[in-house]
This record gives sequence, C-alpha cells and structure tokens, in this order.
Amino acid sequence: MNTLDLSNTLWEKSSYSDQQGGECVEFSRTLLSPAGVIPVRDSKNPTGPVLTVTPSAWADFITYAAR
Repeated sequence: MNTLDLSNTLWEKSSYSDQQGGECVEFSRTLLSPAGVIPVRDSKNPTGPVLTVTPSAWADFITYAAR
C-alpha cells in the first residue's frame, strides 16, 4: 500500500458547493501527472480521509453527478 504526500495538494471545491461547504467534495489535479490519480475529500471535513480515483473513474463520477 502506497501513501501519497498530500501536503502540497491544491484543492478545488465543487462548483456546486456553497459558501459553507455544503454537501460537496473537493478534488485536486495536483497528483494527476506524477501519480495518475485524483484525490477527493469531503469539503466539510478537510482533515478527514481522502479517496483517490483514476481519471477515468472521476470522469464517470462527474458525468453521473451532472444528471
């Protein structure tokens, strides 16, 4: 099991997130090139667990969420 260094990760909030964080996620493109993954976390719990997904899985998620 590999551990990713997320200390320099630049997080982006979902465009659907309100000022208080809402019920949304944050994601980062920072690790896309070096690690080939997109980290995703709960915008209400930025110190909580991080899920890493492949770019393909992220694209599928975005497509589904946009419905």
